[in-house]
Amino acid sequence: MRLSTYRLLAALALAAVGATAWAAESIRIGSVVSATGSASIIGDPQMKTLQMYVDSINRKGGVLGRRLELVAYDDASDVGKANSFTKRLIDNDRVDVIIGGSMSGAAMSMIPLVEQAEVPFITMAGAISIVEPAKKWVFKTSLTDRIVAEMVFRDMRKRGISKIALLSENSGYGQSGKTQSELVASKYGIDIVSKETYGATDVDTTPQLTRIKQNPQVQGIFVFGAGQGPAVVTRNFRQLGMTRPLYQSYAVCSNDFIKLTGAAADGTLLPCTAMLVADDLPDSNPQKAVVAGYATAYRGLWKSGVSHFGGCAFDALMLYLDAVKRAGTTDKAKVRDAIEATKGMVLTAGTYNMTSTDHMGLDVNAYPMLVIRNGGWKLAD
Repeated sequence: MRLSTYRLLAALALAAVGATAWAAESIRIGSVVSATGSASIIGDPQMKTLQMYVDSINRKGGVLGRRLELVAYDDASDVGKANSFTKRLIDNDRVDVIIGGSMSGAAMSMIPLVEQAEVPFITMAGAISIVEPAKKWVFKTSLTDRIVAEMVFRDMRKRGISKIALLSENSGYGQSGKTQSELVASKYGIDIVSKETYGATDVDTTPQLTRIKQNPQVQGIFVFGAGQGPAVVTRNFRQLGMTRPLYQSYAVCSNDFIKLTGAAADGTLLPCTAMLVADDLPDSNPQKAVVAGYATAYRGLWKSGVSHFGGCAFDALMLYLDAVKRAGTTDKAKVRDAIEATKGMVLTAGTYNMTSTDHMGLDVNAYPMLVIRNGGWKLAD
């Protein structure tokens, strides 16, 4: 269906836990993600992750002796629908928390509603404006676009790249990423000598890439976009025979990106969670058990590869449930305070340390740099 409602209701939960006697009413986990539409490679694994872990946790007895109930809507990659479904979650479904906003535009449309209703909101979208300045009821589990830009520029500097082309999408994420890239480029000795923009639904970016190819100053290309657009750029990049280093943001950190681009993706560099290279991590890495456990569970149930996006949903759910346990209640204000007090929590994106002014809790060292080689993911040299 183009517009779908997913619910893990009592029948599913009770079938999973058998004769468990649930205490009190369920804990209602609300969600709005882009499970279909142009951003489906982001939202689909998020929806599946939430479904999988709500079911798994219920089989183990729930939280505080209470069953989890997932009330989730697919906004079909439509910002207007994300807004209307958020209203429904607040006014009709009366959820205890909202996890969602696959894309930055969707998340931004949801923020005024959750702030007014005073409902904890944990989003997986990237734009820095989501959490800077900090908003009382809003948290996020993916790195900001500013940190993504810094990680890319740091790697470029290491490789002797100083003059680049920036190709950004006309979406909220792409334009925020463009702004943040421009703000931090000089910090890393990067000079943006070419700037181009493409549309989120464009099926050809050859004209923009041709102009970049013809600029002799360009030593590397940085693409800031999400959804299917970056795949179009990557295919066109190879079709034009371009050989200068190609960087993407973490918004392509999914096996679906490789499926969409095939051999064209080979050599692409990007910052991404350690989950995609879990087997390459040393046993001493505190993230290894977390990312390997998630990857094993996801692949086992859904028979497909893992992605950064599903990991963001996992992190959001775990941050919320950990706060509920520490607060000993689902009282929204107390849980909000507990989320803000999160310290040293190791999840798929890194180690979260929240404060009253930092509602993301991750820094520029959270992700490793990865490279796509022979249709797979490797730690970049």
